[in-house]
This record gives sequence, structure tokens and C-alpha cells, in this order.
Amino acid sequence: MMNIQHLTDLLPLLALGLVTFLLAGFVKGVIGLGLPTVAIGLLGLAMPTAEAAAMLIVPSLVTNIWQLLAGPRFAALAKRLWPMLLGICVGTWAGSGWLANGGNLAGMALGVALLAYSVLGLAAVRLHVPKHWTARREGAVGGVVGVATGLVTAATGVFVIPGVPFVQALDLDKDDLVQAMGLSFTVSTIALAAGLARDGIFHGPAMGVSLLALAPALGGMFIGQWVRSRVSAPVFRRCFFIGLAMLGAELVIQHIR
Repeated sequence: MMNIQHLTDLLPLLALGLVTFLLAGFVKGVIGLGLPTVAIGLLGLAMPTAEAAAMLIVPSLVTNIWQLLAGPRFAALAKRLWPMLLGICVGTWAGSGWLANGGNLAGMALGVALLAYSVLGLAAVRLHVPKHWTARREGAVGGVVGVATGLVTAATGVFVIPGVPFVQALDLDKDDLVQAMGLSFTVSTIALAAGLARDGIFHGPAMGVSLLALAPALGGMFIGQWVRSRVSAPVFRRCFFIGLAMLGAELVIQHIR
């Protein structure tokens, strides 16, 4: 009887996880990013942010490695982006413990991060790295951006700000941009997993739950890729950022109460 009751208590959470990762995978399939952002944002409404971050590790890692290996210029991009990637690891490790010990602050920080990301997306803000910058200067700025991205990742579980705007500012062609984001997200996911493991959050049971989340995430991603050629990408992105802004606002309000 206790087991049946325990299972009944788990059903709503399992249903939320299934729907969340289907939707998050779908978004990633259509626009090439957004799986961790959508997943942790929705799960953060029902559980501590740290636990939500642990659930997304395996789906995020697998889908981002897939995205990373789909492009033709891994070595060249890794050579160009290594200062930012190293900075991500340093920043995430330096901020390790924030998610585990942040309580309401972690949830509020997540809401603020989602709001900031959605505002940038809706405003279509596009920066450009000056053409006259040397590789050393670009690398130095990339390192600072990487540390900042790592700190945001450590505080919220979301690793898009300011890393994604910086990568977009490099004016890479479409294939290189997708591969570069896959590289950045893969390193961020590994760094986040290491930090959560050190804090005792990403362990055996959490790994198992995260592995279970992989199937709906991949299913959603396949559906999103099928839909990609049949919908207007700009319209979908606009709806995505509006929904993300609403989600971020709800998280902020929820953790103010």
C-alpha cells in the first residue's frame, strides 16, 4: 500500500518531466538551442533549481554532443574558443555550491536570467566583435565572457548568458555557429555536472532520472527538426522568447512570495 501511495505521489512529477523534456527537445529541434533553458525553467516551478539542473544533465549533454559533431570545423572552433571554454569551467567551478545552497535566491536568479535572455532575444540584439581585434584580444574577452557564463551557470543552471551573444558576435557562418554553440553548451553541461556532483546533487539516483529524461528529449528534438522546415523560424523564435519571459516572470514572482 505504501508503495502504491509513493507511486501515486510520483506520477505528477513524472508527467511534468515527460512533458517538459518533450517540449524542451522540440524547441531545440526547431531553433537549435533552448533545451536546458526550457527544461530548467519549467521544472523550477515544481522543484528546487539544483534538482532541476541535475535532471537536465544527460539530455543536455547528449543533444549538445550531437549538435557539436554535426559540424565540419570542430578543431578550428575549439582552437578559437578555448579561452571562453576554459573560462566557463573556471566560473562554474568557482560558483559551485550556489545552486545547492541558494534556496529561493537560486530560483529567483533563474527567473531573472530567463527574463534577461528573453529580452535580448525579443530585442534582436546582435553584437559584433570588431574586425580589427587580434586573436589575443578576442581570446582575452572570450575568457572573461566564459567566466561570467560559468558564474551564471553555477547560480541558475542556465548557460546561455553572456556566452551565446558573444559567440553570435563572432559572425560565424550558420553551420559554424550551430557547432560553436554545441561546443559551448557541451563544456557548460560537463562543468555543471561536475559542480553538482561535488555538491552531492548529481549522484546515482539523479543520474538515473536524468537518463530517463533522455528519451522524451530526443523524441521532442526529432519532432522539432521535422517541424523546422514547415514553420516560420522567426515567428517561432518570437513566441519562444515571449513564453520564456512569462516563465521567468512567474519564477521571480513565485520566489518573492
